[in-house]
This record gives sequence, structure tokens and C-alpha cells, in this order.
Amino acid sequence: MLDAKKIESTSKFSEEIKKIYADGLASVAESGVLENALNVGGKASNFTLNNALGKSFSLYDELKNGPVVLNWYRGGWCPYCNITLHYLQEKLPEIQKAGATLIALTPELPDNSLSTSEKNELEFTVLSDVGNVVGKEYGVVYTLTDDVASIYEAGFGLSGVNGDDSKELPLAATYVIDANAVVQYAFLDEDYRKRAEVSEIVAALHKLN
Repeated sequence: MLDAKKIESTSKFSEEIKKIYADGLASVAESGVLENALNVGGKASNFTLNNALGKSFSLYDELKNGPVVLNWYRGGWCPYCNITLHYLQEKLPEIQKAGATLIALTPELPDNSLSTSEKNELEFTVLSDVGNVVGKEYGVVYTLTDDVASIYEAGFGLSGVNGDDSKELPLAATYVIDANAVVQYAFLDEDYRKRAEVSEIVAALHKLN
């Protein structure tokens, strides 16, 4: 599905836009974010964030019930994120059967993340990491190039969606965190069009048992 979306989207872009996005991906790769991000074997730090309805969730409280799958998405404006969220919802029973809780984090303001949850009929927790505070702690945040930021601002108003003008977004990172808060699986890629496969997530969860 993601590959089909990639082909469909790219076919609509002018050569200038294609170059802007390609340069944007290269900038992420060169930023050092992939090398500095939390990775396998690292300790996931605790955080407490609110969901769209204002209810607070603590990572370490969730870990008392078993492993956690932590998934970052850029926002409901991102078609690749919506496809992935829908896919995760479809596969949620497999993740739960493997004993884990699925939590998604987004830098979107709560009202926007609520509409994303409702639109995709999500039955897992979506938390608003406003200002990418947790994302920065986990090392998964990067700064958009000015050209990409301008396209996003003109297209859907990124600063309004996130409530700041930092031009920062998180990688589409996914972690499997065991009950001791140690990362046992990490998906990190500079290309937001690539996402963790649920089969890999479930395989990592089964290794914990």
C-alpha cells in the first residue's frame, strides 16, 4: 500500500518538487538523527503525555502490564501516516495477542490528533507530544529544510497543526520496549514513506516470551 501511494504521489509532482523532497530526505540522513536516536539495547526513558481527551498515560505504568510498541507518526495530514495507522489498527489483535500495548505519538495538537483517531477509527492510544518533547528525548526529531517546510505550510499549515513554528518533525520510528524499559526492536529510517512491518514487530514481541 505504501509503495502504491509513493508511485501515485510522485507521479503528480513536478521535477522541482521531486528535487525538494529528495533534498529533504538527504538532509534528514545527513543530520545525524539516525545515529543519535535511541536504538536496540538502549533504555527508554519514562514520559507522561495526554491523549486527545486529556487523559494522561505514563510509559512506565503501561510497562507494568507488559511490553509496549511505541510508534511515531508525523500527523493526520500525512497520507503515509494514515495508511500506517489504519494498517496498525487492522493488525492490533496480533500485537495484543503477543502481549503488548500499542501507543502512537504525534506532535499534533490534541484536537488534531483526535480527528486523526476518529477518522481512522483507532482503538489504541494516541498521545500528543506537543513540541516533540519526548521525541527529542528519544532522539528521533529532525528539522525540515526551508523548502519542504514552505510546502507544508502552504499546503496544510504545519505550524498551526503542531502549535509551533519550529519546522521540526519526528522520524516515523517504531520501538518494541520490554517490561524493563529496554528497547528490543527499533525501526529508524530517514524516508517517512518507509514504515515498520507488523510481522517484524510481532516477531520481536515473541522473542520476549
